[in-house]
Formats: sequence, structure tokens, C-alpha cells
Amino acid sequence: MIKRFLSLEWKSFFRSASFGKSLGIKIFMGFLSLYLIAMFLILGIGLFPALQEFFPDSDPLLIVNSFLFYWILGDLVIRFFFQKLPVMSVMPLLVLPIKRSKIVNYVLGKSVFSFFNALPLFAIIPFGVTLMVKDYPVSQVIGWMAALIVVVLILNFLNFIIESFSAEKELSFLPIIVLVGGLYALNHFNVVSISGLIGNGFNAIYNQPFLIIVPLLILLSCYVINFKLLKQKLFLDSGLKTKIKEVNTSNLDWTKNFGDIAPFLQLDLKLIWRNKRTKSTVWMVVFGLLYGLVFYVNPQFISMTPSYIFVGVFSTGIFLMNFGQFVPAWDSSYYGLLMTQNLKYEQYLKSKFTLMALSVLILFVLGIPYVYFGWKVLFAHFAAAIYNMGVNTHVILLGGSFNRKKINLNEKAVFNYQGTGAVQWLIGIPILLLPMGIFAVVYFLTGFEIACLVLIILGIVGIVFHQKIMKLITKKYTDSKYKMIDAFNQDN
Repeated sequence: MIKRFLSLEWKSFFRSASFGKSLGIKIFMGFLSLYLIAMFLILGIGLFPALQEFFPDSDPLLIVNSFLFYWILGDLVIRFFFQKLPVMSVMPLLVLPIKRSKIVNYVLGKSVFSFFNALPLFAIIPFGVTLMVKDYPVSQVIGWMAALIVVVLILNFLNFIIESFSAEKELSFLPIIVLVGGLYALNHFNVVSISGLIGNGFNAIYNQPFLIIVPLLILLSCYVINFKLLKQKLFLDSGLKTKIKEVNTSNLDWTKNFGDIAPFLQLDLKLIWRNKRTKSTVWMVVFGLLYGLVFYVNPQFISMTPSYIFVGVFSTGIFLMNFGQFVPAWDSSYYGLLMTQNLKYEQYLKSKFTLMALSVLILFVLGIPYVYFGWKVLFAHFAAAIYNMGVNTHVILLGGSFNRKKINLNEKAVFNYQGTGAVQWLIGIPILLLPMGIFAVVYFLTGFEIACLVLIILGIVGIVFHQKIMKLITKKYTDSKYKMIDAFNQDN
């Protein structure tokens, strides 16, 4: 049965519509993986001599054990935000004579071979071999290494448990922040010396290897909890069950002032407010609006005038970037139906443009208090806002015509990379770096005012030629329509 599951996943991987288009990202991730492996390997080989040099009077093994608590916390946070349960398309399997327990065991067993589990081995094994070369008892070192590997697997399954309970919450990252922050605070303020407890625990396992039974029991418990959680959700109608809650209606009559694009604006606003993934763009607006406070309160940054444009583009265009980069993937679940309706594609895209342009205007107005840091800051933000409205809105809409990945709107929002492809990574170059580069060149050749004026002129040119630019963008979307429909119909 496992062989059949592997065969199905192999075919699903290579037959996916996004396979060829995301091949570049896969190659990049491969090089990144090799880099991380090399770093961990260097760490494992060089850790023992480095600790001996910096702490000549202490046992390197005891020092490592004393810092394992911080490694556990860091590993858990990274896993929560980046590691996902290796699910497979189980709906077709549930109508076949296959036991649900076999499917669940396969999914959980596959998670053991995650890159996040393999990476620590490149540090653990070299360090363990070094200990044995330095005449540490072989059996005790092997027991210590085995205990560390068991802890890695505990973190693997513990992460899925935390994700399972946090996925349904609006702020899904809150449980992990509370858990990790609470443990760190208890240890830091000496309420409970958790780092000492974990260090002493590994010291005890090193001295008495049979004590590895304790982490093994914890691992078994985590596996059983994961098994029960997954098995409870493994039903054909599990995705149809919804919570009964009070319906909140909102008055969107004001959108009628925008004429023929009003229905599309209403749909977009409802989509943003009613779904987890899109609602994250609203929270990101708050972060973007306050982004300048990270830099402008620093006296050293105030002297770096060209960076004002970077902050201005980011703070006034945070919604534009977060929402616009996934157009039309936000509508991917019903995109085929949308394309069968008697509507003009230009109206559909115009509504997206209007929503993004309005967001830039509103964010600039809300950011006017930045004048407290000087008139140059406000003027740079104004130039960035005009550039965003006239240039970046068109650039990001054009980039959307290359989107080929479906988005599940009900998935958790934080650090969710579903729907992210090469387009989303590359679009940041013209959106953020290009205006900053143009401003920097003109600024060093002429001055601040002329540099801002150049960006304003570019934005105004984009606004003046908006109709012609939109016709070209609409043609690109029309040419790609059937490719998008085919790609959005796939779940990979």
C-alpha cells in the first residue's frame, strides 16, 4: 500500500501544471538546502574545538547540553512557520477499500523524512563522532545522539499538534508565540530553570543510556495524538462541516459610485473580509503603516535619504503588494465559473486596480503624521504614493497574468506560501528596488527635490496612459485565460 501511495504522489508531482513553471524555485531551494547542509556540517565539525578554545575549563558536551533548550525553542518556531504536514490527496482514496489508519500512518511516516528532521543530523553526527574520537565512551555517546534524534522527531510531531489547534484561530501564530515566549520568559526570569532541566536530562541520558525510554515515550504520545487528530478529520464530508455563527452584513452601497465595476468591488471587499488568507492583507496594512517607525526613530537612518523612498513605497503600497500579487488567484476556486459569465474582462481588472489605487491613497493620508520626522519624509512618501498608483499598480496587474497556482482561502494566513511561485518572488524587483534605484541615481546627480519629482512624473505618466496600459494588460489576461482555468482546476 505504501508503494502505491508513493507512486501516486510521484505522478502527482510530475504531472502538476505548476511543475515546469516552479522548476526554477525548486532548483533555488535545492541550492539553499545544500548551503544549509554545509553550514550544519561545518557547525558539527567545528563545534568541539571551538568550545574547547573559548571554554577551556569546561566539558564541551555539558556546554552543548546547557544550550539545547534554546535550540528546541528555535527549532519549534521555525518548524511552525515553514514546515507543513506532507498531506496527499486523500478524497479519492476514501471511496476505495483502504483503511483510514493506513492513510494516516503513511502521512505521519512520510513526515519523518522531512528536510527539517534531516538537517540537524549533519551537526549531531559529526559532533558525536568527534566526541568518540576524543575518547568519550562510545555507548554513552551513541545513546546521547539517539536521544537528540528522538527529540527532533518529537518536535516534528509536536509542531503538527500545535498547528492543528491553531489553524482554526484568526491569529494562528498566537499559540506558538505564547508557548515559546512563555517558556523563554519562565527560564529567563528564573521562575523555572527549563534550560537546566533539559541540560540535566541529557546529562542523565549520557550517563545512563537506558533513560532514553523517557523521550521515546513522549515521542509515542505525540504520534498517537497526531494519529487521532488526523483520523478524526479523514472523512469525505469533513470539509463540508461549518460552524454556525451569526451572519454579519455590511452596507456596501457606497461602491455604486464607481459605476460598472461596483459589483466586482463588492465581491472583492467581501472576499477580503470573510476569508482567513485575504484577511491577513488587512493586518499587514497596519504593519506597513507603522513600518516607518522602525527606521525613522533611528538617527543614523534619517541621514540615509534614498531609503525614504523604499519606506514610502512599502508603507503606501503594502496592500497593493499583498493583495495585488495574487490577482487573479484569489478567485481561483471559482475562476472557471467567473469566466463563463457575461462580463468584460477589463471591468474585472479595473476593479482590482481601483481597489489597489484607493488603498495607496488612504495609506498615504494615514501616514501624513510622518511629517514629524521632517518635510522630506512626507514629500518622499507622496512621491512614492504617486509612483505606486501610476506604475506599480500596472506592474503588479501585469505580473498577475502569469499566476498559475490555486489559493485555498480558508487556509491559515501566516507564513502560508500556497499560491506563491516565481512570479511573486521576481515581482519585488520592479516594485521595490526599481523606484529606489531611480531615486538614488537622480538624487546623487541632482538633488532630493528633483529625484522626488522624477518619480511623481513617472506616476503621472502611468495615470494619464492608464486606459491604453489596461488594454494591453487585458489582452495578456485574455490570452492566458484558458491556461489559468486549467491550472486553477488542479490542487497541486
